Amino acid sequence: MSKKTMTLKLFEKKLQKELKIGEFVLVEVDKALGNDITAPVAINEFEKINNECPVYDPDQIILVPDHFTPNKDIKSAMQVKKVREFAKKYNIKNFFEVGRVGIEHVLLPEQGLVKSWDIVVGADSHTCTYGALGAFSTGVGSTDLAGVFLTGKAWFKIPESLGVRLKGKFNKYVSGKDLILKLIKILGVNGANYKAIEFFGEGVTNISMDSRFTISNMAIEAGGKAGIFPIDHITKEYEKQRGFDVETLEPDEDAPFIKILEIDLSEIKSQVAYPFLPSNCKDIDEAYEDKIKIDQVVIGSCTNGRISDLREAAEIIKGHKVAEHVRCIIFPGTQEIYKQAISEGLIQVFLDAQCAIAPPTCGPCLGGHMGILAEGEKAVSTTNRNFVGRMGHIKSEVYLASPAVAAASAVAGIIAGPENL
Repeated sequence: MSKKTMTLKLFEKKLQKELKIGEFVLVEVDKALGNDITAPVAINEFEKINNECPVYDPDQIILVPDHFTPNKDIKSAMQVKKVREFAKKYNIKNFFEVGRVGIEHVLLPEQGLVKSWDIVVGADSHTCTYGALGAFSTGVGSTDLAGVFLTGKAWFKIPESLGVRLKGKFNKYVSGKDLILKLIKILGVNGANYKAIEFFGEGVTNISMDSRFTISNMAIEAGGKAGIFPIDHITKEYEKQRGFDVETLEPDEDAPFIKILEIDLSEIKSQVAYPFLPSNCKDIDEAYEDKIKIDQVVIGSCTNGRISDLREAAEIIKGHKVAEHVRCIIFPGTQEIYKQAISEGLIQVFLDAQCAIAPPTCGPCLGGHMGILAEGEKAVSTTNRNFVGRMGHIKSEVYLASPAVAAASAVAGIIAGPENL
């Protein structure tokens, strides 16, 4: 029997037959996701086909207007209006608006809308987040999403896989964000183009589910089609809390990876990605020596807006005030995370430190709203991209980092790690 990657096993289970890497397959997807930027385009294309044609399965579709939530202007309000009317017309229950909304890639796993072994597509590049659950999930274009609305199916070329064997455990204040930034530095932003990045090895058991989401989320920043973790006892416990009993998934010994990278988690230091690529990383001690004065800190997003992220940031910020020249904005990933942060006293810590607390939204990550950078300003952000103009003016700069480094930097007023306070 041939050895198999996790990616191949996921597609074979879905189609219930033997397949080969590189084969083109038509697959009925489990969930299809759109947001307030991408869904209106998909809806327009869907309606060009037949304005009265029913969607394939309203329970398969998830619509989350999270990028400009709450609506920042008339144009964004009209975008959401189109999505709202589409959801109502076709009885799509999984439509999450203000009051129910969360950042999509935090919300869907939390609510049990995606699960292990699923095949998921989303008109958002960070749909690869759900690989943390042992699912195959990937971003597609809005016109592709329209086709899924109509047929429930999508074409895939089963990708080759790049293996990342992990050992050891993280040191204090080092997390999944640092691992994925380090990996992107090693691979480059095109190093895994149309490859599935598969994580395995003894070190995986030392990585929390929240960190796994962060790592899978940023697989796309190395060009990855997906970022997939095994389904182990950590995954099973997470899924059990959401009512799912799932089977184990791991790559076969000697699976046909195109390359295997060996990484010792204990050797990774906190990372800072300098402008203008996520691969442009330095260790925190080197970044601290650069004494880069910052104007803003953003803690949140689909990458690092989960409860463990807020806990870590609050632990570092507690008892301090944000530097006078720094704006620190906290974005909990969902309403539930917001409520939990209140009940645990984290929000009080942030308020006492003079941080601003925002509702769940993608706004600042893409330079949309609620945290736009002016010309010449510099920000440390827990988001996933730092391209030119990503968070505002084309002459602003974004430095990507973990919640620990972001929190320490907010207090220090320069890029710093917790050990520098």
